[in-house]
Amino acid sequence: MLDRRTFLYGAGLTAGAVTLGACSSGGGEQAAEPKASKSAASSGKGSERKPLSPPKKLTEAPMLADQVKAGKLPELAKRIPSSPYVVPHRWLEPAKYGGNLNILVPETNDLQILEYMYGHSLLRFLNDALDIGPGLVESFESNADASEWTLHFRKGLRWSDGHPWTTADIMFWWEDMVLNTEHTEVPPDEARSGKGTVMKMTAPDDNTLVLTYDAPAPLTPIRLAGYVNRGNGSTWMEPKHYLKQYHPRYNKSVSKNWASADGEFEKKRNQVQTPGCPVMTGWVLKSYKEGRTAVWERNPYYWVVDREGRQLPNVDQITFRANKDVEVGKLQIQQGKVDYVHGPFTGLTLGDVSGFKQTEKRSGMDTFFWDSGTGTGSMFFFNYDYEDPKMRALIRKPKFRQALSHAFRREDARKQIYFNTGELSTGTMSPKAGEYQSGAEGQKIYKQWRDSYVKYDPAKAKALLDELGVKDTNGDGKREMPDGSPLAIRLDFPADAGDEHQQKNNMLKRDWEAVGLTVKLNPVAPEGYGDQWANGRLASQCAWEVSNGPDHFAQVAWLVPVESSRWAPLEGQMFNMRGTAAEKEQLDVDPFKRTPPRMAPEKGGPIDRLWKLYDQAKLEPDEIKRRQLAFQMVKIHIDEGPFFMGTIANTPAVMLAHKDLRNVPRKENLTQGGFVNPWQHPTPAVYDPETYFWQNPDKHTT
Repeated sequence: MLDRRTFLYGAGLTAGAVTLGACSSGGGEQAAEPKASKSAASSGKGSERKPLSPPKKLTEAPMLADQVKAGKLPELAKRIPSSPYVVPHRWLEPAKYGGNLNILVPETNDLQILEYMYGHSLLRFLNDALDIGPGLVESFESNADASEWTLHFRKGLRWSDGHPWTTADIMFWWEDMVLNTEHTEVPPDEARSGKGTVMKMTAPDDNTLVLTYDAPAPLTPIRLAGYVNRGNGSTWMEPKHYLKQYHPRYNKSVSKNWASADGEFEKKRNQVQTPGCPVMTGWVLKSYKEGRTAVWERNPYYWVVDREGRQLPNVDQITFRANKDVEVGKLQIQQGKVDYVHGPFTGLTLGDVSGFKQTEKRSGMDTFFWDSGTGTGSMFFFNYDYEDPKMRALIRKPKFRQALSHAFRREDARKQIYFNTGELSTGTMSPKAGEYQSGAEGQKIYKQWRDSYVKYDPAKAKALLDELGVKDTNGDGKREMPDGSPLAIRLDFPADAGDEHQQKNNMLKRDWEAVGLTVKLNPVAPEGYGDQWANGRLASQCAWEVSNGPDHFAQVAWLVPVESSRWAPLEGQMFNMRGTAAEKEQLDVDPFKRTPPRMAPEKGGPIDRLWKLYDQAKLEPDEIKRRQLAFQMVKIHIDEGPFFMGTIANTPAVMLAHKDLRNVPRKENLTQGGFVNPWQHPTPAVYDPETYFWQNPDKHTT
């Protein structure tokens, strides 16, 4: 693993490529069980920053050893790479094999299931995303300006059905899905240069991939490590040997709807719902009962081991049990029917902690916390491109948004919603982001943004509103528009928003009405919320949060409008269409009536300047220079924001694990205390649940 400063964004990166030694083991053995004592390693913190050499001796789970003896499986050395990935976490203790892990999910085919598995990812985040380590890619390098990247994959990788994995499985995804106009797969961010053009991909051999761009693409590694491939991130690979029979290029008799959601190709490649679909993850789907359970069992070909040479995973199987009702889920946890809970996936909040603590003896569960990494907590933001011209003009005035921020008594939210945890914040990108961990300047910039309009000062709020002419002109006790017409702030939110957001919304209404504004709560049917927002029909959004990291440019949408779901949707949509023929079309049509609705930013305005800085940053291979560009963009948010308004930053995320389940890290084990909220930092996958184990596996078989 290489840190960003020395590897990701400098010239001459070839010399810094990751290199692992070859495994010298000739075969596998059944593992000897360690004693039931807690080793010193369990108090370790963070992960090794350099790749670990593979152990000389390999061992495997008893159930797999029995299959080898029976001639049903090849020996271990023939099932995994000659140089397997060695999990580098310092908190791991010697483990045991066996047992079943019960986990709740809303649906048996919910994509959050894949957030427990990092196995398809080319590269991996380590140390709460401060570092990037190898994954399926064993080593990689770029040319001097980061316009060409060469990826070297591990030799001897195999799919869960035993078929060899090669770069042909990536080329199948690229040529037969992404570049195939019949399929919906599109080029992901990591497949585009800093100019936004699509890369050229070639595979010189079974283990080498070359990505060639028409301009620098310095963010490639951090984007390859983000999300979980074949899950909540871009696909990046599919088992060609298995899927080509359902693809028209290889089988002329497939139906015309092969690429549709209900087509055979899409059904067969759905690893969350189709038992037998080959995977590279630690577990593979064994059985599926829709709406009830999805059972995943160990993958005998998983390419990852621990320091002791034990092929992972340790737990034989995971049973995901479907439950949509948050209250029913809490009851099942308290009754001891659940073994592991990732709180954000289950709808748990800090208000639930007391109940779990009181039932620990019955449930057998430990309650603990990882840092969420949120920069906002429950947040609020106006639609900068709202369709009503009079309200839009007011929304775009910085003093109006600043007045509302100063009118918000965040300390009440901190006490009542977040139980005096976290820190008051105007609203920022994640405080865990690498830019803010880079030294004194980064910390200074972060605090300036966090504190810019955070102070509760209703007198200042009133003065700012007065300056704008937002005054009570008719004597009814409520402020009107500058022209004297009625003014009402509408708090739009999805009707199924959680209690955390609705509590905060009630506080906003209370505080803004206290400075003379009229405020209306407006729950909206969640099914149509996104379309209404993108079309400029909704005035605000107040049921989200911002945790974007680990780098401002890896997922930039909150910093600068580049798509249609954040604070300037029509301008974000225009950004998406830059460089296309459609960019120059319909310019004589009202922006809200264009297809899709879109508008250009005001020349010289904040979004125009943010776009230009972002365009520079995407092409800048030098990390230090790129960070300075990020700070310039943050400065625009400080001076002319808030464009989105936060409440409390870095609140704790609730976690629960059975007391007998080991190797589940606690906050003190994690480099930054955890980094839970952003999907781009896939949690808990980054902490390798494959290393979790039962201290007494025989007691946890169902």
